[in-house]
Amino acid sequence: MQKIVLVLLDGLGDRSYEALNYRTPLEAAAVPNLDRLASMGCTGLYHPTRPGECLPSETAHYRLFGYGMEEFPGRGLLEAAGGGVPFGPSDVLCIAHLFSAGPRVKGGPVLYGESWKRVPAGESELEALYEAVMPFESEGVRFTLYRLRDNEGVLRLEGEVSPFVSDSDPMASGKPMARIVPLRPCPEPEKAARTARALNLFLVHCRKTLKNHPVNRDRIQRGLPPLDFLATQRCGRRVPVEPFSERWGLRGLVIGSGTVFHGLASELGMDFVHSAVGDPARDLQEKTTLALDDTSHDFIHVHTKAPDEAAHRGNPLEKAKVVEALDLGLKGLVEALDSCEDLLVVVTADHSTPCGSPLIHSGEPVPLLMCGQNVRRDRVGCFDENHAAAGGLGLLKGEELMLTLLSTTGRAVLLGHRLGEAPKAYSTSAYEAFMDTDEG
Repeated sequence: MQKIVLVLLDGLGDRSYEALNYRTPLEAAAVPNLDRLASMGCTGLYHPTRPGECLPSETAHYRLFGYGMEEFPGRGLLEAAGGGVPFGPSDVLCIAHLFSAGPRVKGGPVLYGESWKRVPAGESELEALYEAVMPFESEGVRFTLYRLRDNEGVLRLEGEVSPFVSDSDPMASGKPMARIVPLRPCPEPEKAARTARALNLFLVHCRKTLKNHPVNRDRIQRGLPPLDFLATQRCGRRVPVEPFSERWGLRGLVIGSGTVFHGLASELGMDFVHSAVGDPARDLQEKTTLALDDTSHDFIHVHTKAPDEAAHRGNPLEKAKVVEALDLGLKGLVEALDSCEDLLVVVTADHSTPCGSPLIHSGEPVPLLMCGQNVRRDRVGCFDENHAAAGGLGLLKGEELMLTLLSTTGRAVLLGHRLGEAPKAYSTSAYEAFMDTDEG
């Protein structure tokens, strides 16, 4: 059976810019290896849900791996699982970070200038501020704040709590912080109401404690913005799901970096290998080499955050250069395809990240290519958003990508054919064999 190597270039999709002669960064970049893969295989577009919907990476990955939105446990839980934060099955986890709030205005404190999630601080300062707001309990809810990296952390809520509450973080500089409220409709309204009240009280406690903390008084004296507010968002709770290997009949591995991807792999029962090199070309080369050398997995997900990070810096020329560097890192994968028949290479992204937009991520579909034995060859010879739109794969959405991979590699089952108790999307030998001595 073919081994599947899915290279995901996070945030690769983009828009056209005058600075690039009205091309996207991918169109403007020189990418001979990606173009070679496109010419050897079939291209198309992909969106994890539906075109126009703007997705964060974690949600996009859950859909890409063939899981429904009702099975998604929330970003907070994934960060906790990947960061080694202890929690129980009924606990609620949300991501949280310290930042500087501006003066009070009608509607509440506002974010400090353009500092959303980007206020630099020393390790000792951050440790002191995180410790200062603990312990805290209200409405029978116990709060524990864990710092993961820089000024970002995870907040754990224990008790009769619910993840069905809104965010306090507007995710945009200059906007008022939001009061936390229960979501509607809500399957557990009493728990959600209690959780919202307790969270609001906790944030008031954080505001008062941090505002007068010696660390912040010292920062103000030195002309630095104080870290005087804790923003929370994307609450979640564990959702038991069918492991990836059982859902798709593939032994899965994620090669990447970042706690959220470690947590994602852990929650889906996939193995995880941490790999991170500063240079984008060497980073992707190292990750693809690990994938090619691996003999223990059928499905290997290679992830790089470089295009997304470049796009968030707001310079389409820089993003194009990063894409060119990543293309250099794919040379070994192209060479492997020339000599290996049991390899299926897939390249795509999880979402579009525009360089020039108030949106964090945008809703355009991303380019997709598949290359290997049994893949139709279309007439597309360039890999970018517009050429891929003319490819033979068309527009795939959600779990359609995983179904297509099973079909291409000869693992799919004929719809309606059932062996054993639970119908599967893949052909399986895991069923009870008939014996001619059976009497029922």
